[in-house]
Amino acid sequence: MKAPAKIRVALTDDHQIVIDGLSAALRNFSQVDIVATATSATTMLRYLEVTQPDVLITDIMMPDLSGQEFVQHVRSAFPMVRILALSMSGIGELVETLAPFIDGYLLKQCSIMELVDAIQAVHAGKSYFDPQLAEDRQRYRRSLQHIRELGITPREKEIIRLLAQDKSSKEIAAELFISIRTVETHRKNMLRKTRTTNLLTLMQWAAREGLL
Repeated sequence: MKAPAKIRVALTDDHQIVIDGLSAALRNFSQVDIVATATSATTMLRYLEVTQPDVLITDIMMPDLSGQEFVQHVRSAFPMVRILALSMSGIGELVETLAPFIDGYLLKQCSIMELVDAIQAVHAGKSYFDPQLAEDRQRYRRSLQHIRELGITPREKEIIRLLAQDKSSKEIAAELFISIRTVETHRKNMLRKTRTTNLLTLMQWAAREGLL
């Protein structure tokens, strides 16, 4: 009887020791075949053209491309490759941003058995998101809906994040190429929309809503 075809897997992580550890662990599973490894997203994009893996396991905090840029590139250029994100971060906003472009998301503290289960699931056309992420994802969705209902604009969210970095209106105006008066107007509008009374309470609100 012919043995089932192995699942061809590519690994991307900016730490070689992580790649070495994952490769060594996955080689213990006969259904998995490591066909490419890379410590940068741009290198892996070149390897994907040659190796054509079934599943790409990748960190989403790469130094050369953002996680979203990388998975969008892969999804566009190699639509048949299933993408499994493997990260230290399970922040709801990050997972939700990547979710349209990936097939699964695991935290790096997962076991090797769970990783293999995820590889098999996404290879079979299913999605596999770590159950631990569900609460943060749901919280982010609720927050996003609340922010939309309040009418907080993308520019206002940008200004909130810069204010949280202790930047002055003058510094924010210079960074965003807008006038100081425009920054102050946005700031007043955010206080009104969020029903906060000063910068401190605005920052506390932004932290609760996951904007920081």
